[in-house]
Amino acid sequence: MSPGDLLGALAVVVIWGLNFVVMKVGLQGLGPMLLGALRFAAAALPFLLFVPFPRLPWRYVAGYGLAQGLGQFGFLFLGLQMGMTVGMASVVMQTQAFFTLLLAVPLLGERARPSQWWGLAVALTGLLMIASASGEGAGQMTLAGFLLTLSASFMWAVSNLIARLASRVADYKPFPFIVWSSLFPVVPFLALAVWTDGPSTVWRQLTGMDGRAWLAVLFLAWLATLLAYSLWTRLLKRHPAGRVTPFSLLVPVVGLWAAWMFSGELPQRWQWAGTAAVLLGLVINQAGPLRALLKDMVERRRPRAD
Repeated sequence: MSPGDLLGALAVVVIWGLNFVVMKVGLQGLGPMLLGALRFAAAALPFLLFVPFPRLPWRYVAGYGLAQGLGQFGFLFLGLQMGMTVGMASVVMQTQAFFTLLLAVPLLGERARPSQWWGLAVALTGLLMIASASGEGAGQMTLAGFLLTLSASFMWAVSNLIARLASRVADYKPFPFIVWSSLFPVVPFLALAVWTDGPSTVWRQLTGMDGRAWLAVLFLAWLATLLAYSLWTRLLKRHPAGRVTPFSLLVPVVGLWAAWMFSGELPQRWQWAGTAAVLLGLVINQAGPLRALLKDMVERRRPRAD
C-alpha cells in the first residue's frame, strides 16, 4: 500500500472503533429508530442534488441501504439501548466476517479455506463465553443486547453479499453508492420511530437535541458512514482483499480502548476470554491474507539489487 492508502485504512479503523461510543452518546437523548433516521438523512439528503445515481440497478442500491442501514444499525442501536456495552459491541460486530463466509459459500459459490472454518469454530466458542457473562446489573451486558448486536452483525454480512453481487454487475463508484443507498432507510426508520415511541415523543426528542446529539449524528453520518465506508470500498477496489481486510482486526482494539477511556467500561473475566477467542478466530480466519500482508511488507523493505 502507498502511505496514503495506509493512512486511509488506519483512519477507517479509528473511526469505526470510536463509532460505538458515539452511538451511545446519541442514544442518550434519541430513540434508536430516530437516531437511525437522522444518521442516514444527514448522510444522503445534503448530497443528492450533486451526486449522480450510481451506475447500478436500483435494487442493489436499495437492498444495500435497507440491509446495511435499517438492518445492521437498527439492530445495533436497539442493542446498545437495551444493555449492550460499547466494548463488547465492537467485538461482536466483527463476527460479520464469519456470517459473510457462511452466506458467500452457498449463495456466491465462493470457496472457503480450512483455516476459515477453524477460525469460525474458535470465534463461536468466544461468543458463547461472552454471552455467558451477561447480566442485568448496572454496566453489565444484557443477553437481549448481545443477541440484537449479533443480529446486526448478520445484517452487515447480508449487505456485504449485496455489495459483492453489485460489483459483478458494474464497476460502481463508492461514494455515490453510499450516498444513494443511505436514502432508503430514512423513511422506514422514521416510521418505526413514530410507531414505537409515538409522534409526541419523536417531536420532543427532535426539538430537544443539544450540541452533543447533533455532533453524534454528524459523526455517524459523515465520518462513520460516508467517509469510512467510501475509503474502505476504495481500498478494496485498489488492493486485493487480503491486504485490506486484516486491518479490521484493529477495530475491536480501538473500540475496547474507547469504551474504557470515555465510558469507564471494563470487560468481565469471561468477556476478556471470549474477546480473546473471537480475535483469535479472526486471526485464524485471516491467516492467508495476514501472511500475504506481512510478506509484502518485508519485500518492500528489502534493499533492491542494482
